[in-house]
Amino acid sequence: MSLSQAILPEFDHEMANTRKVLERIPEDKLDWRIHEKSNTIGWVGMHLAEIPGWADMSLNRDSFDVAPPGGEPYRTPVAASKQEILDCFDRNVAAAREAIAAASDDQFAKPWTLLEGGEEVFTLPRGSILRSFVLNHNVHHRAHLCVYLRMNDVPVPALYGPSADESGM
Repeated sequence: MSLSQAILPEFDHEMANTRKVLERIPEDKLDWRIHEKSNTIGWVGMHLAEIPGWADMSLNRDSFDVAPPGGEPYRTPVAASKQEILDCFDRNVAAAREAIAAASDDQFAKPWTLLEGGEEVFTLPRGSILRSFVLNHNVHHRAHLCVYLRMNDVPVPALYGPSADESGM
């Protein structure tokens, strides 16, 4: 079994769970934040929508500079609506799935570098980037969003088990 075939079921499972949570974002709470130093629900939702897009970038580019010298630093776009978040997420999941499915085992082993201001932050194999930067990072921010939803009395979907009923957890 290739690495892409091995990781696609996990990717599909995590993305389906993330979409369930994104669907719960209240349209009227996009600007809500738990604390003045924290990001908004809309920011967390849009960040979750962006994360799958990093799969294509990490598998098909050698590096990414979050603050390129002489250029603008990367910023998460501001979402105007829940639908905009869902549409961005769906596009990025489709592109990520295509990139993962097309990647060879050799491609997963090639190095990928995160840069800031032209300086190396870290370099890891692309397969490690997919696992940590895409999948693990997604789970982290999905939990982040679930806390925000609970603080707004929005039922959080059950992500595991036979039903999609509300979780008592």
